[in-house]
Amino acid sequence: MAEQATTFTPTELMACVAARLLADKRSVLVGTGLPVIAAVLAQRTHAPHLLIIFEAGGIGPLVPVIPISVGQSPTFYHASAASSMHDVLSACQAGYVDYGFLGAAMIDTYGNINTTVIGDWARPTVRLPGSGGANDVGSLCPRTIIILRQDKRRFVEKVDFITTPGYLDGPGARERAGLPEDTGPYRVITQLGVYGFAEPTKRLKLVALHPGVTVDDVQANSSFEVLVAEDVATTEPPTAMERRLLREIDPAGIVIGK
Repeated sequence: MAEQATTFTPTELMACVAARLLADKRSVLVGTGLPVIAAVLAQRTHAPHLLIIFEAGGIGPLVPVIPISVGQSPTFYHASAASSMHDVLSACQAGYVDYGFLGAAMIDTYGNINTTVIGDWARPTVRLPGSGGANDVGSLCPRTIIILRQDKRRFVEKVDFITTPGYLDGPGARERAGLPEDTGPYRVITQLGVYGFAEPTKRLKLVALHPGVTVDDVQANSSFEVLVAEDVATTEPPTAMERRLLREIDPAGIVIGK
């Protein structure tokens, strides 16, 4: 049995829990930040044949350290191909990418993601970076994993703007919008726990809590009532090896922190 770390941060826990969701011999298109770290961690532990894909065209790199952007040189290091955004997103459309892995500024009860504006579109309180390839990823990948910090401003009943579609307004909505069948959000990971989506409602549902977190903590950090699975699991803490690898992947502490 792997030695568990005696201390760890919420960010380290989120990265490790996310990495464990990625299976070997599968493909994942990753967004910046924690999605990259989790994918590289999976590749260096239980999923050595995980194919990591970057929006700017890096396919199958062995990422040495976390890149600042999806087009920086580490995203092409020992890659199988230095391709293009067109080719990568076309691969999603063709069904060749198993996982999409995205960050988010705001998410709602149906897994819709907002990374565009906070407030009214015409007069926003905050203007965010926008979609990049996230809309394509969330629209076309069979399983989209979303990772973000959870609080009442980020976990909302309805997002201010749908940058990336989740289940839109409920069952059948993706299909009515013309999106491929059997695609959509799969898991949401926060510093409090892990969420799936209930059938048949497609509403966000708590499936696992992180150590020391309660259901009350989850509800207190959501602006809507989160559905709770009958048998809520507890996630495993990071191992000592996982923590060491995280420091190798992000030596400057850009995402993981010091």
